[in-house]
Amino acid sequence: MTNHDQSVPDHLLIKIEQRDDPLSLISEDDARRRSLAYPRIMWGAPIFGLAEEVDDGRWRIIRLDAEEPQYARDSLAHHLRKRHSETPDTAEHATERAECETAYELLDWEPVNDLTVHGRRYRIIRAQPFIRMGPDGPEPPRPTDPDPYPPGEAEKAPSQMDGYLIDPAAGTGLTDGIVRMEMTSASHRTRTVPENVHADSRRALDTHPNVVLLPVGYTIGGYVDGSWRPRSFDTYPTPQAARDAGSFSIGHIPLDDNTPIEEFMAAYERAKAAHRPPRTDDFEMNGVPCRVTRVETFVRVGPDGPEGPRPSDHDSQPPPARHVADLRAQGLMPDPD
Repeated sequence: MTNHDQSVPDHLLIKIEQRDDPLSLISEDDARRRSLAYPRIMWGAPIFGLAEEVDDGRWRIIRLDAEEPQYARDSLAHHLRKRHSETPDTAEHATERAECETAYELLDWEPVNDLTVHGRRYRIIRAQPFIRMGPDGPEPPRPTDPDPYPPGEAEKAPSQMDGYLIDPAAGTGLTDGIVRMEMTSASHRTRTVPENVHADSRRALDTHPNVVLLPVGYTIGGYVDGSWRPRSFDTYPTPQAARDAGSFSIGHIPLDDNTPIEEFMAAYERAKAAHRPPRTDDFEMNGVPCRVTRVETFVRVGPDGPEGPRPSDHDSQPPPARHVADLRAQGLMPDPD
């Protein structure tokens, strides 16, 4: 998949560029060292989001943080409602407003993963997170990973996923190029997942044969009962953002179940303001050893763009209007007056 032949389609390219600036050289050395120190790759649960096609073969992520495909469809419906409300209510824009309304009403009822609204194409996309493991546990942040905000202020860090351009033909460094080539053939093993999950995983190698690496995120892992486990399934844009959020919990608030909500919220805000997040990647929380963990993510791409949800992906909720209709049909929700 390397760029030896200019006739190779863009969606199959892995174009490795030689980068000689000092920061790139240090980053490449960091990546090489870490691949040796943390050689085992562990996949997490897939995440879902929505993207808009920019031009032929390139898509821009609007949002990527949903645990299930339907949550991403709900986000797309919200995005289209916002687009509808921001489009001037004039004769000139009547068609665009009507198409937005038709699209979000459709999403309220049907699990649609790909649609075009007034010349703009949207898709529900699927991404695969993974972490690297070594003898001492999960890989922590690398020395060259940006971490610009001090403790307590990392919530200012913007999402690196929102607005990210999925461009398989863009140049990449040597180490990332090697990771991409490794992930192009990666699939679930039959002994670790159900057969339908394995079959979908193998099928994706043919339908979406290339991968694009997305921005790195960070989470908190905890060492419990002899193994490392995620303390949270949230991923944050910087190491300090993970420390800030992952080192604070409701358990810090000494209140009982009968506390009024107003008193609880006031206590929560006081406890959060008094909390002093750690500065190190390894720390203890309530006696549990914790580590800031580096999370890498890729999205598979094919000739028609990024991969969408697979039939075997967990999707527990129907679209909201259909869900309400089903509850009413079962007598679990009253009909509107």
